[in-house]
Amino acid sequence: MDIATWLSLVAVCVMGAISPGPSLAVIIRVSVSQSALHGVLSAITHGLGIGFWAFLTLQGLAILMNKYQDVFALLTVLGGCYLAWLGVKAWRYAGQGKEAQAEGVPSSYWGAARDGLMVSLMNPKIALFFLALFSQLIPSNMDALIKLQLWATVFVVDTGWYVLVALLLAGGPVLAWLRRHIVWVDRGMGSILILLGLKVIVGTLFP
Repeated sequence: MDIATWLSLVAVCVMGAISPGPSLAVIIRVSVSQSALHGVLSAITHGLGIGFWAFLTLQGLAILMNKYQDVFALLTVLGGCYLAWLGVKAWRYAGQGKEAQAEGVPSSYWGAARDGLMVSLMNPKIALFFLALFSQLIPSNMDALIKLQLWATVFVVDTGWYVLVALLLAGGPVLAWLRRHIVWVDRGMGSILILLGLKVIVGTLFP
């Protein structure tokens, strides 16, 4: 792959990663309500989920998903339900992450990792994004090395961005303000996730 094509791929992946959406909401909530380490762990597993979709797309699964629209629609609805469930959970446990830290009770690293992974895995539209991207930038005669380069680029860009988000929230006046208002931060992020989930479900069932 030539350098111009690779830089184009990086630019598109960066724009996709930094665009506001459910992934950003989840990483911010985990980082603020628990810790920067939880946020970093969530970012890494989110990158693995994105990398999973990129890998399957490179193997041609997205073409099959596009052909079998019913399967794609079912996965999309399930993804919307998961986003809404995350939002409900954020409302139900609003502020409790801060209380657990104040009491010296370690928050669940597994839960942070799970939320980061699942918010990416439960979004099959990512596969179509990569299908459109790869079909425009990548030659049809890809070898294993090019596929590895593509996967590594996608994983590093996505993980790097969300790790940066988690670390930027690790200190300073922004984090202090957010933690003073953690209940409303949780509820705000929860509302965003619920609305996004409902939008996905309604948009899929009633196009």
